[in-house]
Formats: sequence, C-alpha cells, structure tokens
Amino acid sequence: MAVSTHVSKVRSLYKRILVLHRFLPLDLRALGDQYVKDEFRRHKGASSEEARSFMTEWEQYKDTLQTQVLESAGERLGSIKFGANLSDVSLKDFQQEQIGQLYELMLESTKPNRQFDIQEDGK
Repeated sequence: MAVSTHVSKVRSLYKRILVLHRFLPLDLRALGDQYVKDEFRRHKGASSEEARSFMTEWEQYKDTLQTQVLESAGERLGSIKFGANLSDVSLKDFQQEQIGQLYELMLESTKPNRQFDIQEDGK
C-alpha cells in the first residue's frame, strides 16, 4: 500500500509542476518541462532516502513557483522574474553532476537567444 501512495504523490507533484509551468514564458516552459520530465524519469529507481530528498526538493520548487505565479497575477509576463537563488550551504550538498546540470540550466535560461525559440499563436 505504501508504494501506491508514494507513486500517487509523485504523480500528483509531477502534474502540478507541469501545470504551474503553463504560467511561464513559452521558452522557459519548454526548458522546464523537459528538465522536469528528465529528472523524474531519472529518479524512478531511486533508493528510499534519495526519493525522500528528491520529493522534498521538488515540493519546495513547486511551492516557490506557485507563490511566484500567484504574486505575478495580472502583471505582464515579460516583466516577471521566476526562480530563486541557491545558498552556498545548499550547493555544498550537491554532487558534481548536479552542479554541472545547474550550470547548464542557468546558461540556457539566461541566454538572450534561447534554444527554445517558440512563438505564441497569432504573433
């Protein structure tokens, strides 16, 4: 029974994050959706300790993004800043591979000409 409860929580968190990504600019949404899908897929076989840590971090991400989306209601999409800075303390807990992923994500999300050049309908 505990396994099905865990799977349900993971699926619910995953879906909620993808719903919140709908409020991001299109290029960031595409980047975020792909990253979330890859990370959740990569952690399917994680140990229970890794799964707990994974879920905690993604719950915090969801909560932060949800707060930012609610605070930004009614503002122009281009003027909104999404995301949060990571402290040096939290970065020390990351593995080298994770630091590399974060760096690549930061580079892609701050490029003036992003890889995901998506046009909205009617523009």
